Amino acid sequence: QVQLVESGGGLVQAGGSLRLSCAASGRTLSRYLLGWFRQAPGKEREFVAAITWSGGTSWYADSVKGRFTISRDNAKNMVYLQMNSLKPEEMGVYYCAARNGGTSITMAREYDYWGQGTQVTVSS
Repeated sequence: QVQLVESGGGLVQAGGSLRLSCAASGRTLSRYLLGWFRQAPGKEREFVAAITWSGGTSWYADSVKGRFTISRDNAKNMVYLQMNSLKPEEMGVYYCAARNGGTSITMAREYDYWGQGTQVTVSS
């Protein structure tokens, strides 16, 4: 079992920055890849970024490359998503998720555990 709790969402103007945090707990966290997804009203949950817990390898959606950075602090069991130059269309609920194996890191259905989400609102 893995428990995930997100925080750090809020209201920001377009072009602004936010840092989301995900507190992870549970046994054998090193087996899990951690990802961030977002979901806008009426839309499907979409992949944003992911990082391996132990290796530090990361992946990003093309739309956020160069603006978002995913990182982790193993000592604190935390994963972060630094978001810069935010756009109004990136508004939504951001979820932290964990998976232990699969074929595609961008597919939400392959993630086993999810946090409750944190709302990000970007005003234009």
